[in-house]
Amino acid sequence: MNPSSSIILLKNAQVYSPQAMGLQHVLIAAGKIVWLGQTEPSLGPELAPQVMDLQGCILLPGFIDAHTHITGGGGEAGFATRVPPVPLSKFTRAGVTTAVGLLGTDDVTRNTASVLAQVYALREEGLSAYCYTGGYHLPPTTLTGSVKTDMVFLEPVVGVGELAISDHRSSQPTLAELLKVAADAHVARLMTGKAGIVHLHLGDGERGLALVRAAIAESEIPPRTFNPTHVNRRRALFDEACELTKLGCWIDVTAFETGEVGYEPAEALIRYMQSDLPQDKLTISSDGGGCLPCFDHHGHMTSMDFASSMAMTEVFYQLLDEGYALERFLPFFTSNVAALMNFTQKGHIAVGCDADLIILDTQYRIEHVMALGQWHILAKQIIKKGSFEN
Repeated sequence: MNPSSSIILLKNAQVYSPQAMGLQHVLIAAGKIVWLGQTEPSLGPELAPQVMDLQGCILLPGFIDAHTHITGGGGEAGFATRVPPVPLSKFTRAGVTTAVGLLGTDDVTRNTASVLAQVYALREEGLSAYCYTGGYHLPPTTLTGSVKTDMVFLEPVVGVGELAISDHRSSQPTLAELLKVAADAHVARLMTGKAGIVHLHLGDGERGLALVRAAIAESEIPPRTFNPTHVNRRRALFDEACELTKLGCWIDVTAFETGEVGYEPAEALIRYMQSDLPQDKLTISSDGGGCLPCFDHHGHMTSMDFASSMAMTEVFYQLLDEGYALERFLPFFTSNVAALMNFTQKGHIAVGCDADLIILDTQYRIEHVMALGQWHILAKQIIKKGSFEN
């Protein structure tokens, strides 16, 4: 098979879109899904596609990682601890075909311009990439001077984040300050059709989501504007976040280990699946490229690690291995994220959608990955690398 062919027919695929669709044939051209059906499309010889017979293997939408430090995170223990930018294959080998970049604690040596530049770099390498403006602190780091104008005039900018609350590293925002940022994001959403969310980093502070509850109760801003992440880091915080989904908020589980104080990511997803909460209001992300520091009660960092998109994929594998129905948890990685981010051509396998696809092998592990109709992983080998990858 020619991996660079622009017309590809995937035969006999067991399609999850993310709902189970049974055995289907999928035709891809110009980066899009142009045919999906139980009968094989008839094409003239001049349009003869490259054919891959999947023989019943599972075909999924590519994962959307909506919280990743594409320029690298860290820096909390000095300049030498700044994580380098995340290369292309770190996403694709994890099945991630769409990434949303952001800034964290360090919104000083890194800024919206540097995140935006990395978005464009990933796009040139064949990945769908977007970003937030701002970072942990207020006033937000922006390129054009305001959150609203960044969202309106910079096409890849889809929201604000990650703005820190309940964390000793935050700028300790007041309710009025949070509402001002949320109002700008909401109006920009109305003007552009973008997500327009305020993606909120939640720390270990006991205040939890009190500021978000107050913002929803005391303003006319739609609850969907407030998007808390890291909600599984403490059990009480997760329970508190789950209540917000009843009001219309999406909440985001992070694929990191939480120890005894929180819910491990797979456990959080299982608890949510087994609840009567709205199943379209939860997502999972990796925090890839970000620093995972541990602090003592004085705020001193005692250890650090770095996250990867593969952590999210390992959660996916764990749920598969434990026998949970794929169509129940696949939306957390795909369609739920697409709905939150208003990525109308992502998160599903359907005619007109982008050809962002994952094919699993018979052991339910990623074997092939396609982004925008081009193979990045083929037979578990990286065939498309970033500009500075060996």
